Amino acid sequence: MNFRKPRPEDPEINLIPFIDVLLVILIFLMLSTTYSKFTELSVTLPSANAEASRDRPAEIIVAVAADGRYTVDHQAVDGRNVDALTTALRTATESRKEPFLIISADAMSTHQAVINVMDAARRAGLSRMTFAAQTANGAAAEQQ
Repeated sequence: MNFRKPRPEDPEINLIPFIDVLLVILIFLMLSTTYSKFTELSVTLPSANAEASRDRPAEIIVAVAADGRYTVDHQAVDGRNVDALTTALRTATESRKEPFLIISADAMSTHQAVINVMDAARRAGLSRMTFAAQTANGAAAEQQ
């Protein structure tokens, strides 16, 4: 009779099933992953020419103050309604061939004041317009 206690065996970690499961997961992820190519837009950007941008005889600048006053080409408009602004825009467009409008609004002006300028431009027959904005260094720049 053997009265000795059986010696406990050292536990053994079998890594083969673990590696098998990881390989199956890896193969599943590789097969189920879709690689899609994002569609890209081909955009042709205009080049800037500083000399050409200085000569703009057809531009009409409408400034909108914070309190709702308007100026057309640095001349104050009498009244703050759309009809007065339309009259001023028609007067400014009489001598210009294919004029375009630059709206320069104060940051604190109301949206309605800018909409009034756009409505007056439509009534005056101006279809080309852009908005002026300030760059980070404070210089005025046009955004279309």
